[in-house]
Amino acid sequence: MKLLLDENVSDKIVQRIADLFPGSTHVKAIGLKEADDSVVWEWAKQHGFTIVSKDTDLSLPTRL
Repeated sequence: MKLLLDENVSDKIVQRIADLFPGSTHVKAIGLKEADDSVVWEWAKQHGFTIVSKDTDLSLPTRL
């Protein structure tokens, strides 16, 4: 499983989880640091990532 860390999660975590979740990345690393939630969701879906976030108001897409 590849994880995509949202902007409210430290990008430093990627290094620490690399052995457990290879291929994981942070939105900052892919140029989506301040992107709308729908853009992040679509990128994650297209690239096979699971989003990790502490954002309590993360908007779920109307269809997955």
